[in-house]
Amino acid sequence: MDLTNPGPIRIIGLDPGLRHTGWGVITLTGSHLQPVAAGVIDIPEKLPLAERLKCLHNELAAILDLMKPDQAAVEETFSNMNAQSTLKLGMARGIVMAAPALYGVPVHEYAANAVKKALVGSGHAAKEQVQMMIKTLLPTMNVTSADANDALAVAICHAHHLPMLKLTGEAA
Repeated sequence: MDLTNPGPIRIIGLDPGLRHTGWGVITLTGSHLQPVAAGVIDIPEKLPLAERLKCLHNELAAILDLMKPDQAAVEETFSNMNAQSTLKLGMARGIVMAAPALYGVPVHEYAANAVKKALVGSGHAAKEQVQMMIKTLLPTMNVTSADANDALAVAICHAHHLPMLKLTGEAA
């Protein structure tokens, strides 16, 4: 990316989950954000774990094929009290991180507090504040899913961090 005349960069934001994985795609041209698409990958709970992970990978691969992102941003997950749930979520997160990497797309991770801070200015902002900022920044995007909204927030966070990442050589 030429920082003096940056061309469009397509960013996919991903909010990992084993049942619902949110995704959102934006294009960044200079400092202008343009919405592209957003949605949720819903995985049938009744499938065996390996089949659920395979389904997540296949659905995400289809989205990557269609959207052709230049960069990927993934929200870091927090561990919860149930070790088994945390382990399964970690497996889903591994798929979500590996899929773009397999397509040669650089993957960046952001903590939930960093995402909130990038959008609202406070790392402890309420979900409603983040959703309102997404509507402000992407007014033509009508997203009703919390998972897709979270994914768009991660993509916007990455767009805000990208110029500095380029300067420091941390972004391809």
